[in-house]
Order: sequence, then C-alpha cells, then structure tokens
Amino acid sequence: MKRMVLFSVINVVCVVAVLYSLQPAFSQSSAHFRGLRNEMVTRYIEGEGIKNPKVLSSMRQVPRHEFVSSTLKNQAYQDLALPIGYRQTISPPYVVAYMTETIDPQPEDKVLEIGTGSGYQAAVLSALVKDVYTIEIVEGLGKQAAARLKRLKYDNVHTRIGDGYLGWPEEAPFDKIIVTCSPEKVPQPLIDQLKEGGILLIPLGERYQQVFHLFQKEQGQLKHKRLIPTLFVPMTGRSEEKREIKPDPLKPEIVNGNFEVDDNGDKKVDNWHYQRKVNWVTADAPEGAAYLEFENESPGGMSQILQGMAIDGSKVNSLDISLQISYMNTVQGIETFQKPGFIIHFYDQIRRNIGQAYIGPWIGSRDWYRETKKIPIPPQTREAIIQLGLNGGTGILKVDSLKIDKIE
Repeated sequence: MKRMVLFSVINVVCVVAVLYSLQPAFSQSSAHFRGLRNEMVTRYIEGEGIKNPKVLSSMRQVPRHEFVSSTLKNQAYQDLALPIGYRQTISPPYVVAYMTETIDPQPEDKVLEIGTGSGYQAAVLSALVKDVYTIEIVEGLGKQAAARLKRLKYDNVHTRIGDGYLGWPEEAPFDKIIVTCSPEKVPQPLIDQLKEGGILLIPLGERYQQVFHLFQKEQGQLKHKRLIPTLFVPMTGRSEEKREIKPDPLKPEIVNGNFEVDDNGDKKVDNWHYQRKVNWVTADAPEGAAYLEFENESPGGMSQILQGMAIDGSKVNSLDISLQISYMNTVQGIETFQKPGFIIHFYDQIRRNIGQAYIGPWIGSRDWYRETKKIPIPPQTREAIIQLGLNGGTGILKVDSLKIDKIE
C-alpha cells in the first residue's frame, strides 16, 4: 500500500512462516524481525484500538521490512510512512490495519485494491480473503510490487498496471474495494463494480483535507458513513491535475485551528489527522467552546495531531504562529527530541524533508497563556506538515486557538 503521507514526522515522537531450514544467522534475523512485528502490533495497532484478531494476526505475520528499501529496514516496524520511490510512500502500519479492519474482510471475499504501491496492503489482505486484485498506475512501482508479491508467495494477490479508477471490470463484481489514493468523489466504475451489499473504503476530499468514507451498496446506491480525517500524497496523473478545488500555496492556512468543529460527532476534532491520545474538550475553553487536551503517561508514546498545507517558500517568507496553551507536569520523553511543542516540517517539490521549525518545548506546569513566534520558511518549501502535541513527552498539554498568518 502507498499514498499515506506522514513522511518521517513521527520520528520526533506474511504469508511468511519462519524458514527454519535456513542458516542460523538468517533465523536469528527472522526472529529479530518477528519480535519487532509483535512490538509494532502491541504498541501501534492493538494499543491504538484495532481489535479484530484476524487483522492483528496478519499484521504480525507480514514481513513489512520486505516492502521497504534495504536502507529503511531498521524503521520498517515503526509507525511511519516511508518512501518507496516515485514520490510515493508505504503507509504507517496503523493506517493499514485501520483500513483492513474497517472493510471487515471475510474468507470468501474478492477484494479490489486501488493503488498497489509497495504491495504491503495487499499482502496483509492476502491471509484474510480469497483473492486480492490490486492495480497500480505507476509502472515502476507496479512491476516492483508484482515481483515482490510473487517472491514472497502471495499467490492469491493478482496485480495489474493501469488506471485504478477504471477498476478491473473483467473480474467484477467485488465484495470489497479499498482505495489508497484520494479523489474528490467516488469514481463511477468502482461503484458499478461493487457487489450489491459490498463495502467500499475511500479517502475523499481536497488535497490537504481528506476524510475516510465508508460506503455500502444498497439497491445500486451507496449508503455513506464519514470516518476519520487522513492525508494521502497526491495522485499520479490527470486525476490530481483536474481537481476542482486546489490548495493555494500563496495562502497557507490551518483549517479548524480553533478546534470547534466535529461534524460527524465522533468526539474527534475535524480536519486534523493521525490523532493520538488527544481529547476534544467542550467545556471551559479559553476561547470559543472547545479545546484539545493531550495526555500521555508512557515516555516515548505518541500524543499528537497533524495537518498538511501547501506553501510556496519562494513567495511566502515567514509565518506568524499564535496559539493558546496550558500544561501540567509535562516531561521530556525517552529521547531528547521527544518534548511537548509545535513543530512545522518543510518539504520541497519532490517531498524531501528540508527542515523543521519549533515552538516550545513546553516543560513543567503553566496556566493558559498565548504564545507567538515568527517562523522563517525555507525558499525551497512547497508543502508543510504541522505537528502539535506532547510528541513523545509525558503529562497533560492543552491547546486552543491556533492561528497562522503569512508574511510575504
């Protein structure tokens, strides 16, 4: 699976059976990775609310280190999006587990996946369903994924290179369809190829404001449920270019920075993704009716929110950042960089990380006050990710009324 964009920001914060017949050194390596997988599932997946035992089992079995480059194997079992080439990423394990659990995979299901990427999502589904049909529009990625899935003997995964939004008509209908790229609306061929009663999971929305939507087909129509916010990297080709609503890199903005909106009533603030250990509080806010409260008791544990934005550093020289904060008994985490604060990560036109800027750290205890800071923007910047929270630290952090104003 690809497309999920968290880059490496969380750093601040299998059909495989072990091959006992191989050499002892490789067996030790297999045992090492198996231990990392178990830790990954316990901490990032089960620990974050994924409950389906079959999904948890598959996540423990699929060798995620086989789906990343050799230079990134040491990060394969962290909850990170990692680059896989062609300006794409492999999704964090939690996102893969969340999407898999959400479509409720059954043993006799035929599943269509749009956006093969590394092949990791298809591999996770392989042990849970009868057949997986997966399509990748980027030829290089598609060929690599097909070879990888064949080598690892995921024999019930069938690959194709082409436009995923056209679906796979000769294999339709499908019980489940899972989409890992984000259009503005559901492509009609996917609706047509979904079986009656079938389920479709897709991220929809604007370039930096996407939400998972779950659809079920009833009498030819899609019954709709809005789920959690998410952020996927731009699609490849005309679909991205033809977006009706495009971000303006000359007008960077934060959406729902006052944390007032929860349209779907899930008690999570809208427009912010990858929310971890954060409560939406609707009483005694310093401004308006709501604020966010981050709480973490485990050093190194993630307690944060993220939001992306377009920004042209060649035109926007700096940003004025302002927010209301209060904190209680906050302490640095395991690593020196794991401190409560506001972080903005800058990326160039090929999504290479070119630096960060910070507000904080917020250590100790302090009642509500407003903090402001002017942050310079690297000229090469074309997009940015805002990260806000305890970021691996412990204690309680409260945040309200985040504002960003550009300085040309």
